[in-house]
Formats: sequence, structure tokens, C-alpha cells
Amino acid sequence: MKNLTKLFSISFILLLTACASKNKQPAQPVQSERQNMDSTNQDPTYDKENVINAASEFFGGGSEAVASVIEKAFADLGRPNGYIIGTEASAALVVGARYGDGTLSHKIEGDSRVYWTGPSIGIDVGANGSRVFALVYNLNDTQELYQRFPAVEGSIYYVAGVGMNYQQVDEIVIAPIRMGVGLRAGVNLGYLHFSKDRSWLPF
Repeated sequence: MKNLTKLFSISFILLLTACASKNKQPAQPVQSERQNMDSTNQDPTYDKENVINAASEFFGGGSEAVASVIEKAFADLGRPNGYIIGTEASAALVVGARYGDGTLSHKIEGDSRVYWTGPSIGIDVGANGSRVFALVYNLNDTQELYQRFPAVEGSIYYVAGVGMNYQQVDEIVIAPIRMGVGLRAGVNLGYLHFSKDRSWLPF
């Protein structure tokens, strides 16, 4: 009887041990931290030095005037998250029109083709072609660029033949910079209509 009780006790202990081993969860492997290398881990804006270098190289001259105008934009609005490089043609007899095309470089979404048109009104007669370097602010989605941007009143700046004005819709601001605008300040008093495709209607 004593041996039977001892055998029963040993069997019961072995059974409990087996159950405990079956229910025990395996240890989870320790996951090492991995740095986020996607676009959200990068600076979403352009710094002033790179913008000035890009604009000066594009215009090919008047680097001091270009730098001064860009510094004004940075002082007013901070760092842009995009810029447009392109060319445009404009003509006016009091009422005028402009047509342009270029490339939008967005810090997150990359490069895309863009076109723009716009009417103008002012004390202005003549026609010209010019290069345009436009700073773009607060453009979180490039699709939001394709709309009309009216000029901000009193925002025209000139330094040694380099002109800039601000055009804004909600939080998005476009700051087109043109060289050699001279007396054609009137063409800035209007709006710019950006689109994905070329259009010959200036409105």
C-alpha cells in the first residue's frame, strides 16, 4: 500500500510538470529598433543656400539681386517645400496675358510638369519672354497646385531688375521671381492659373 501511494504521488507530479510545460508560452524574440528610412524621415523643405544656388544657376547672372530677393522670401515665409523652374511669354496693352511652362520640384513628391496662364491689368504695354523661378510654400499635396492664385496686394518687390510677388490661396503661397521685368510691373497684377496640361485660355 505504501509503495502504491508513492507511485501515485510520483505520477501525479510528472503529470503536473507536463501540463505546465504545455501551457508555457515561448519567449518572444526581441526586435531590434530599425531607423525609418522613408520620406517622412527626411527634411520636407529646401534650405536657403540650395535655393539661392539653384536660382542663380538658372538665371545665369545677377546672383546678388537674386539672393537678396530670395532672402526676402525666406524672411517673410520661411523655407519652401517646392519650387518651379520654367519660362513664360507675356504681352499686354493695359490688359495682358501670360503663358508659361516648367517643372515643379517638390521635396517629398519629386518632379512633375506644370503649365500656367494668367490675365493681367495695369499700366503696361509690350511683350516679352522671361525665365521664372517660383518658390512654393505649404504645398502638402501637389494636386493642390492646380488652381488660380491671385496676387497678394502690396507684395511686389524689386532689386536691381529682379522682381518677385506673392500669390496665395488659403495656406499655399507661390512666390514667382522674374529677372529683367523692368517697367512691366503691370503684368504682376492678376492671377496665375496652374494646370497639368497646356491651355491657350488665359483665364
